[in-house]
Amino acid sequence: MGEERREPELDELRAWAEQVATYFMRLSGWPPITGRALGWLMVCEPREQSAANIAEAIRASRASLTGTLRMLTLSKLVQAVTRPGERTTYYRIADDAWATVLRQRFAGLAEFLDITRRGRAMFPEGSPRAARVLAAEDVFRWLVEEVEPMFERWDAEHRE
Repeated sequence: MGEERREPELDELRAWAEQVATYFMRLSGWPPITGRALGWLMVCEPREQSAANIAEAIRASRASLTGTLRMLTLSKLVQAVTRPGERTTYYRIADDAWATVLRQRFAGLAEFLDITRRGRAMFPEGSPRAARVLAAEDVFRWLVEEVEPMFERWDAEHRE
């Protein structure tokens, strides 16, 4: 039989959000507040939180959180929503946040593939410099060719 789980305490949620922050700091160079806010929005209840709620939960100032929420919203990881009759903006993790972030990352792979192709074209075929650029092009071409069908399968399996 499975172990019965209890609801986590606030300190446990904060510690988990800190793990998210550390991960994205290492992976993407994000400031810790960005990863904390994202981590909090993944596990908070209720799902939609005001900036004041988020700031209190992750122990950040509202002022420092403003730019973070703007960046997360512009990157489509977080959605800003309003409620009729209220002035407060609420934030929630986007339903497709993770597919979005991965698509953005892999779009960068395709962009670098184009750059390597242009770089290789600058040199005579078979030259040592062309070979070095071709080594990068080969890896990025392989990645792009592998990733595109994965996203097509994802889209087919997760259409509403």
